[in-house]
Amino acid sequence: MKQSGVGYFFQGFSIAMTPGIRRFVIFPLLANILLLGGAMFYLFSNLNDWITGWMGYVPDWLSWLSYLLWPILTITILGTFSYFFSTIANFIAAPFNGLLAEKVEEKLCGKPDTSSGVLDLLKDTPRILAREWQKLMYFAPKAIGLFVLLLIPALGQTVGPVLWFVFSSWVLAIQYCDYPFDNHKVPFRLMRDDLKQNQSKAYGFGAMVAIFTAVPILNLIVMPVAVCGATAMWVNEFKLNHK
Repeated sequence: MKQSGVGYFFQGFSIAMTPGIRRFVIFPLLANILLLGGAMFYLFSNLNDWITGWMGYVPDWLSWLSYLLWPILTITILGTFSYFFSTIANFIAAPFNGLLAEKVEEKLCGKPDTSSGVLDLLKDTPRILAREWQKLMYFAPKAIGLFVLLLIPALGQTVGPVLWFVFSSWVLAIQYCDYPFDNHKVPFRLMRDDLKQNQSKAYGFGAMVAIFTAVPILNLIVMPVAVCGATAMWVNEFKLNHK
């Protein structure tokens, strides 16, 4: 059944807990917990010092904005940090995310379990990692440009966080929707075109992933949930276009 991008994200929770799917959730979940958990511990140990130092660059005539800028900077740093480390976690867990997407699609389409083994996973790993590198090359220049904007006093701390959230929503929609697309060998450019033609669903889905990725504890479980939700979106919205 077709629904909004937000709806697909929350559907991912119920799919992830479905019998037959849970065992394929374990490896992406562990990768996310280990990497993001350690990153969040380091972040919260240093967050206050970083923000204090950043606020020192705000001109005196804008000091009255301190009460507004502090929470904005906190959210920005949380979002940036979470995005960076979730990107690394996705790179590491990419083969398992692809396998999870395959099993979710089989479940949703009522197909029998093909019981892909470790050998099949290893054979697909080079192709999957090459696709992850392609995504990274698409994201990186835009992320660097936005990061430079965030460093500009006043302007970066006001406009930057809004642009970063919009960018993150798009990036995360591509990141997770790409797993089922890639399983069917749909080229990266065509996958992006499909999402551009369904921007409301893509941005709605990506925005929910971005929010959950920036929230401590919740960000530890978001990876497999997002893979499941994105695969449901593929099955209902895009699969028929690539028969």
